[in-house]
Amino acid sequence: MKPFIVMDVLKKARELENVIHLEIGEPDLLPSPKVKSALEMSVKNNSFFYTEAKGLKKLREKISEHYKTMYDVKVNPENIIVTTGTSTAFLIAFYFSKIIATPTPGYPCYENFAELENKKFIKIPTCFPEYKLNPKDLNRYNFDTLMISSPNNPTGTLYSKEDLKSICDYCQNENKLLISDELYHGLVYSDDYTTALKYNENAIVINGFSKYFCMPGLRIGWMIVPEKFKRNAEIIAQNILISAPTLSQYAALEAFDYQHLNTVKDEFQKRRDFLYNELKDLFPIAKPEGAFYLWCDISKYSDNSLKFCNTLLEDAKVAATPGIDFGDFNNFIRIAYTKNINELETAAERIRNFLKNIK
Repeated sequence: MKPFIVMDVLKKARELENVIHLEIGEPDLLPSPKVKSALEMSVKNNSFFYTEAKGLKKLREKISEHYKTMYDVKVNPENIIVTTGTSTAFLIAFYFSKIIATPTPGYPCYENFAELENKKFIKIPTCFPEYKLNPKDLNRYNFDTLMISSPNNPTGTLYSKEDLKSICDYCQNENKLLISDELYHGLVYSDDYTTALKYNENAIVINGFSKYFCMPGLRIGWMIVPEKFKRNAEIIAQNILISAPTLSQYAALEAFDYQHLNTVKDEFQKRRDFLYNELKDLFPIAKPEGAFYLWCDISKYSDNSLKFCNTLLEDAKVAATPGIDFGDFNNFIRIAYTKNINELETAAERIRNFLKNIK
């Protein structure tokens, strides 16, 4: 299994002083105050025991309500499994696959999860600036499962409703399982998006509380499985999860505070606009439509993204993620706008001065 390089970068960055951390995909904003109150109450109530393997029924019902509110999609709470982050959700989902195809660049752990389960993993290249799959091109690849991420990490690419419907139609017509990673839903700077369940009730949809809900350390996510996988997915969860963290589940009951969540989205959109405008003249960047990353082409400065990021960290005290973490992208780096605008302004100035010295 390959290392998750960003975690190595984070470890090194934390050993240095005065570093601006733009490497890790972790929101710096706090969740709704209601989450903390619910967490404190669950401690007071001694909620230290297992839930059922699929998670608290009340939480699964809340998640079901969320799909009705956000997308006008009806989801049976019995088809929802609360997981430890989204990582265990992928381990469960991949059980139902033999050959998984996914666009690249993409989240590096996908391939590692597939490797762990001895699944074949196919990377489908996508191109700047859209980084989107075209269903017309998919028949050249041999796979039984297509996995997409929208918004994408690291590019911020978003599949519009029309794009998503085309992919869903393709999977249904060709009898392919669709796994849709929707972890960055909510952090979308457009209204033109929806869940894959809108167009494909047989898709596996994965989401969680780490990004939009600002609860990364509580390690809690969810997956929605079609009826035909419901019992087998539960059995796997019983074995690899027992159950997701109970205290975190009680806290998540109060996470769907949409007034607070709107302020989270608005803040990240302001940061996106600010940092994109600060850096777009330094290197090519596909303006992200969602998530909280800039995917930057450093070709005119370096063809070694790991060395570039190490030097940027040591000399300029800015931590970024090398493109090789996301595939064969040595000419790219990922910058996360997960700090306030004052820090982003300082980081942009440091990056600008750093690039002047290596031209």
